[in-house]
Amino acid sequence: MSDFKKLEVWRKAHALVLNVHRVAIAIRGPNYAGLRSQLIRASMSIPTNIVEGNGQRTTLEFGRFIRIALNSASELEYHLIITRDLQLISVSDFATLSAQTIEVRKMMHGLLRHLSRKSSKSGGTEGPDVVV
Repeated sequence: MSDFKKLEVWRKAHALVLNVHRVAIAIRGPNYAGLRSQLIRASMSIPTNIVEGNGQRTTLEFGRFIRIALNSASELEYHLIITRDLQLISVSDFATLSAQTIEVRKMMHGLLRHLSRKSSKSGGTEGPDVVV
């Protein structure tokens, strides 16, 4: 099993969380507390699921957690869109965070393809010792 901190996709997802958090906490007003929370929670779910998946015993199990992380990335992308449309964040912050989210999502799709090839070769029984 590899150290999750060696996964480039995890490092990018972690940086995304830090940037989302910085922008989310700047959103003011009690009416937006739920949206702030959802932005942070969706972003944190991405690297959290990468870490949890990396700790699984098989590539198939790792892939399941990557798919969950992908769903969280899609959720985050929507939260960013609604936040932009409500004019709660700047166009610049939206563009940066959206680009980061898309980059992480693309990397996770690549990781899934890698895991799928690895799983088909081993019957899904090998551990997720992947550095992508």
